[in-house]
Amino acid sequence: MSYLTSKTGRLDATFAALADPTRRAILARLASGEASVNDLAKPFKMSQPAISKHLKVLERAGLISKGLDKQRRPRRIEWAPLKEANAWIEEYRRFWEVSFDRLDLVLEEMKAEAKTANVKQQKERRNEQLKSKGRGKR
Repeated sequence: MSYLTSKTGRLDATFAALADPTRRAILARLASGEASVNDLAKPFKMSQPAISKHLKVLERAGLISKGLDKQRRPRRIEWAPLKEANAWIEEYRRFWEVSFDRLDLVLEEMKAEAKTANVKQQKERRNEQLKSKGRGKR
């Protein structure tokens, strides 16, 4: 498997795991420190097996890991996949920022051209009015 394919697979797993609000809430909780499965399950109205399924998805994506304490098996957040996802998003943010900057320039040019054309039309109308006034006086 190539580096690009493995990187894409990791990104897919990360974004799939982040797609669920329960899993995002679990990660938000783990951002403040390790927690046991019971601690993680407390704020949710779901069974411990349901929470365990969410934890397995997060583990498969590499977003969390199990601690060494065999009694509690605390989970902790793993930042590397999130940093990778952030870097991917950041590339697109920069792309769109540059694209919008270019669009702003084009719009400014169009406004300037429209203003120049408007001034030219006004001059032509004024000249026409002056010509028609001059013809009427003779």
